[in-house]
Amino acid sequence: MSKYEITIGIECHVQLATKTKLFSEVDNDARGKEPNSCVSPVDYALPGMLPRLNAEAVRFAVRAGHAMNAEINPISRFDRKHYYYPDLPKGYQISQLYQPIIGAGFIELPDGTKVRIEHAHLEEDAGKLSHFGSYSLVDLNRAGTPLIEIVSMPDIHSAAHARDYCKELWRIMTYAGVTYGDLYNGNMRFDVNISLAPEGAKELGTRAEIKNLNSFRSVERAVEYEYQRQSKLLDKGEKVKQETRGWSDDTGKTTAQRSKEEAQDYRYMPEPDVPPIHLSDEYIATEKSALPLLPSDYRARFADAIPHDTLEILLDYQPLMEKLGELDDLNHPFEARSQSRREAASDPATAGVASVPRKDVQIISKVANLFASVLLAEEKSAEYLNDLPSVAQLRDLVKMNSDKELSSTATKEVFLKFFDPQMKTKSTKDIAKELGVIQENDTAALEKIVDTVLAKPETQKAQADFKAGQDKVIGFLVGQVMKESHGQANPSAVQQILRTKLSK
Repeated sequence: MSKYEITIGIECHVQLATKTKLFSEVDNDARGKEPNSCVSPVDYALPGMLPRLNAEAVRFAVRAGHAMNAEINPISRFDRKHYYYPDLPKGYQISQLYQPIIGAGFIELPDGTKVRIEHAHLEEDAGKLSHFGSYSLVDLNRAGTPLIEIVSMPDIHSAAHARDYCKELWRIMTYAGVTYGDLYNGNMRFDVNISLAPEGAKELGTRAEIKNLNSFRSVERAVEYEYQRQSKLLDKGEKVKQETRGWSDDTGKTTAQRSKEEAQDYRYMPEPDVPPIHLSDEYIATEKSALPLLPSDYRARFADAIPHDTLEILLDYQPLMEKLGELDDLNHPFEARSQSRREAASDPATAGVASVPRKDVQIISKVANLFASVLLAEEKSAEYLNDLPSVAQLRDLVKMNSDKELSSTATKEVFLKFFDPQMKTKSTKDIAKELGVIQENDTAALEKIVDTVLAKPETQKAQADFKAGQDKVIGFLVGQVMKESHGQANPSAVQQILRTKLSK
């Protein structure tokens, strides 16, 4: 048992998926663009250039707040943070300190743990510096990009929960449609504050902040490393320094970057060029009703239809969950979300159990299994997510499998053919016919085939062996019937007919 308790708080910067930047009318998506090609005179901070607030950024921030079960402040305002960024030409950052747009909320992790959100605020991003030995280059494409910075309370106490929190936050923000969620390109970045204290201590230990992590695995590894590093210092009677540290995926270690012994004085002042934001109750309510179904809603909805582990895999792919929602006829997200949350509030242990009509449980379960075990195993799965089969195709596929028209192998084969451009407009039955995989279930027809096989000289010994008690030879006889039927006979029905005939 560890003698130190770890306490973790996480700050997450989420790049909002607006078309233009927070205060200027230029392209906000710089992925793959030439350096300094998405920049305006406002971003360059040329004399006389004034910022103009992007209304869509405000809308996305409100929606993000609702997705985090947070209070939306009807009045918020911007402040100037006087911190020198070499890649932000103004010499200050426009942020929100005193009156942020998003108040207290919480994120619920898959295991039910709740992590409180202190607040979240709107701010602009800085650019990017690239260092080359004796010189550096600046790219201002990201300068002025709209962000919300989400600040958690210190409610996390393990590396696994830190990872799960970041992953769930990523899911929530992407499902809500407020960010592209492209971690590789920095659409979400995590600053992790870590401190250790003896078990049962009333005060937290000295914290170290790990900056700019952009993967869930990096968050987990960085926390695990910091726990070991700080534990060793405390074991030796040394003090942990309050500092900012960087993380290297290559070395698996954190390194000191700068000391933070005292709180920095950023000389905040009200931003004179951007008026306060005033939001009506109607506006706030409208954005709440427009919120799509979130991971927690799908968990509640499909709790009894999809195994937990499979569901957690699928939740990483919003298009798959939306398709399952179509199968369950979730045409009204707000009503469906309200229903699932009412059920969870009234009886958390059975939330979602009664929400899926019993006739649809089998369909949803089988399609979920095809998505998880077949589709996601394909090399082109990322491409396939953009053009999933129709609800009619999927329903017919499950029905044909349930009716023994398709074997498990044939079901997978037909399912993959759904993604063939030449098959997109064809029905499930037509595709199965073209593949020649529809099973013969007609008893009279199957008996004729069985009689043909039993009359062949090469099956006589197997028949005698079966009658002598060697049950395993039934597999050979079934195989002969399958061969005679060109693979279209139902093996289960064939075996039953064989046993009946050979027992006489």
